[in-house]
Amino acid sequence: MNSYQLQSMATREPIKGFVGRFVHSDKMTMAFWNIRAGSAAATHQHPHEQVFCLLEGEFELTVDEKSAVYAPGAVVVIPPSVPHSARAITNSRVLDIFHPVREDLR
Repeated sequence: MNSYQLQSMATREPIKGFVGRFVHSDKMTMAFWNIRAGSAAATHQHPHEQVFCLLEGEFELTVDEKSAVYAPGAVVVIPPSVPHSARAITNSRVLDIFHPVREDLR
């Protein structure tokens, strides 16, 4: 068993405006993001299944060329290898869960 205290973990900013803390298990990665209003992740895809959970803020996701704006409590499952992009409309807190592990976020 491993346990973590998020507030004491170092942060990284792999995308401008996306400040995250990352927890990795043997089979998945959890990314706890604080995202500044107006920050955006360009269209990309990866072989990981992604579960997006909006904890705070207003956020726009475009998945497979379909855009929607989400409020807190929204959960979106993004299948592997599907093109998607993201934009924080307001300051936002997001939990992204990836399977398998995102080695690029270790």
